[in-house]
Amino acid sequence: MDTPIKLLVCEDDPNLGSLLAQYLLAKGFVVEHRKDGEQGWAAYAEGGFDLLLLDVMMPKLDGFSLARRIREKDARTPIIFLTAKSMKQDTITGFQAGADDYLTKPFSMEELILRINAVLKRARGLAPKEEEPTRYALGSFVFDLRKQTLARDTSQSSLFPGEEHDVTLTEVEANRKLTTKETELLRMLCMHRNALLPRETALKEVWGDDNYFNGRSMDVYIAKLRKYLAPDPRVEIINVHGKGFRLVTREEE
Repeated sequence: MDTPIKLLVCEDDPNLGSLLAQYLLAKGFVVEHRKDGEQGWAAYAEGGFDLLLLDVMMPKLDGFSLARRIREKDARTPIIFLTAKSMKQDTITGFQAGADDYLTKPFSMEELILRINAVLKRARGLAPKEEEPTRYALGSFVFDLRKQTLARDTSQSSLFPGEEHDVTLTEVEANRKLTTKETELLRMLCMHRNALLPRETALKEVWGDDNYFNGRSMDVYIAKLRKYLAPDPRVEIINVHGKGFRLVTREEE
């Protein structure tokens, strides 16, 4: 028998929180409900959750801050934000904090279940196919698909043509844990290395839909990946205006 999926629901509205917990329990999930961000952090720290549902506006510790704290330790557990806000900037802030998806209140329970299943499917679909590499060399970086890490090979010189000073990386920067979305997007770029990755293809494969908000979210993640790869000028993500992106890797001159 399959192991039940365990969810953490952080929602300060007692009525909505209770409703969510009861509905998800009825659908076969194992659910723990917490009413503020600090309680949510304490529950998360005990471990064992497959997915986190976080309200944005919570007392003691808001959802964005809780997600950032979690992402410092855990890049893999999927996070879905629940919010009464529909402002574009709030959506972008949520994805920057490490969200995998975003639901604006009011939402239907059917939509919630669909979103949960879609996010879990994407997270579990990261295991590479037999014919696909599990590691990609990108200049002085090694992208490990299974571990969801981007590590810099310190055995290589960090001085490149045009640089006057050595590049010093912190331990976190030298062996960076990637979120599920970052891993999926970098995987797509690697599979299209030195060729065009169409914008619509990336959106449908990684986000499941090429709508406006997903497009803005993808731009945020592209910017993050560019920042991670910036220490090595031989590796670059180029924007092909109106078409998509190209991951270019060059040999050291």
